[in-house]
Amino acid sequence: MLRLPEKVRPLLKRPLGKLFSDKKTAFDFVQRRRPSRLITVGDYATAEFLGAGFKPDIAVVDFRIMRSAVGGKIKRVINGYKVSTQNVKNPPATVTEELREALENAAPPTKIIVEGEEDLATLPAVLSAPLGSVVAYGQPGEGIVLVEVSDEKKREIEKILQMFE
Repeated sequence: MLRLPEKVRPLLKRPLGKLFSDKKTAFDFVQRRRPSRLITVGDYATAEFLGAGFKPDIAVVDFRIMRSAVGGKIKRVINGYKVSTQNVKNPPATVTEELREALENAAPPTKIIVEGEEDLATLPAVLSAPLGSVVAYGQPGEGIVLVEVSDEKKREIEKILQMFE
């Protein structure tokens, strides 16, 4: 299990990809890119993409937004996405081997439901995604971040994870 140290937290406050304050612009970007795989991390991003008609190849959720239980509409949208489901445990401020393996071995379409917290799932999601994929997650109070998966982005994420304990 990798644990997020305090000194790395500020690094992860900044978007890991392109920040879109307008979700329609983010959706248009994804449609134009036609990613090899679309991975959504977090209940907000997953519900927004599902609501816009996208079918994520992998959706990672924990039924919480900013540490509060999600409301009925978001939960209904996510539960309405009837695909293969895998449950994993991942405590707050960690990346467990169980989460990493679930992302690496997921056969799309799959919904990964995290008991604990999925906030850091973007990191292993980028590492496990095929090149040309897009990983989408919510940036609290700012919008949606889209991470285009490239060799360079994978190296950047590996460096961040090497700082974990």
